[in-house]
Amino acid sequence: NTTDSPVAVETLDDVPEHVLRGLPEDVKLFPSAVDKTRLGVWATKSILKGKKFGPFVGDKKKRSQV
Repeated sequence: NTTDSPVAVETLDDVPEHVLRGLPEDVKLFPSAVDKTRLGVWATKSILKGKKFGPFVGDKKKRSQV
């Protein structure tokens, strides 16, 4: 008999305020379709290819660091 430990679910309370402020108007955070314990980024309407967002706040990271 094994006991499953509860899985922590990421919520909007876990997201830093500067991240929420920096989201474009048509982009929202909702539960991920890939991992239900995490938040995912969802578009509320179509975003044209090549659309640029920003400015972003934070530290620039190399691909190997994320």
